[in-house]
Amino acid sequence: MTYSKIKTPEIVATQAALKALIPRLAREPLLAVDLEADSLHHYQEKVCLIQISTPGESLIIDPLALADLSPLAPLLANPAKRKVFHGADYDIRSLHRDFGIEVCNLFDTMIACQFLGEKELGLAAVLFKRFGVELDKRYQKADWSKRPLSAEMIEYAVRDTSLLIELYCLLAEELRAKGRMAWVEEESQLLAGVRAGSREADTLFLRFKGAARMEPRTLSVLEKLLHFRDGLARERDLPPFKILGSETLRQLAEEKPHRPVDLEGIAGLSPGFRKRYGRHILEAVAVGLAMPAEQLPVFPRTQRFVKDRHKEEWLRRLKQWREARAAELGIEAGILVNNYMLEAFADAACSGARGVPAFPALKKWQMEAFGTELMKIVTGEG
Repeated sequence: MTYSKIKTPEIVATQAALKALIPRLAREPLLAVDLEADSLHHYQEKVCLIQISTPGESLIIDPLALADLSPLAPLLANPAKRKVFHGADYDIRSLHRDFGIEVCNLFDTMIACQFLGEKELGLAAVLFKRFGVELDKRYQKADWSKRPLSAEMIEYAVRDTSLLIELYCLLAEELRAKGRMAWVEEESQLLAGVRAGSREADTLFLRFKGAARMEPRTLSVLEKLLHFRDGLARERDLPPFKILGSETLRQLAEEKPHRPVDLEGIAGLSPGFRKRYGRHILEAVAVGLAMPAEQLPVFPRTQRFVKDRHKEEWLRRLKQWREARAAELGIEAGILVNNYMLEAFADAACSGARGVPAFPALKKWQMEAFGTELMKIVTGEG
């Protein structure tokens, strides 16, 4: 069925309305929160809507109409109020980046689903499984910076949070029954500390997929092309991928065109784009090609380790233990303990380390759930 019971939400678009809202929300022990942003439509993404639901109502805060969102900060930072998100990583980063807002007492229902062994983690799939609700995804890629918002967009904006508290209550009950509530709370607490990285970077190719396989001269050309794209994206207020796609950039960097006619065979370059910006593309390629050999960029290489049969055997044992334990708990093995942690334990085992201080730090829930048995493995006691 399609969920259609959402009441028309209050739109908070003035400082007076925001000030009046805060005491009302402060009386609620549970708040469901979601965001809408415009990352698919503008160079510098920004939060365009903040949706909040309580057990009795849903509302929308319009940051684009408000000069100051600081009244919201103490509410979201209040450790006595539980804030429920689904897939909170992006939202937590965005709230802090745009408004300096921190979220305390976070509970992420996506993490809860992971620890309950759910295979599909998207909110639409979770709500359909739990409540038989089908979410309308027509506006998933909409430009939320546009005003006015249509009635359909407003309804779409609150559809996620309107059932999030009910979902939280259901998942919390299942987690407590399995003794895993503290696991999710600790992971959620760690997630609440993530922050957005700076978009500014001197070396853009480090974030370009496939750059690690390129030789230095091609990297030099790619870097100049990336700076051209970034500058044009900033000028036109568009996401860089809407200027030139990654495959187009890769082909330009590898083929290194010299003449306008060379651009005609490059996928993703329309006649209009070639006419307007072809000269700039060829100039970027030429500058990259003219880079002196001693100044050519090199993609950083991770240190290659010689295979250690002793360590490989420890890793095999640890992974075997993890697979069996994860199967017993009904969750993904990587959620239980990641590969990086297993590598660290294997290193400790190879060094003959003894005692808790000698081993990598497990999270509290990991230590309580299976820390003793894991350390018995690597100390040869289990």
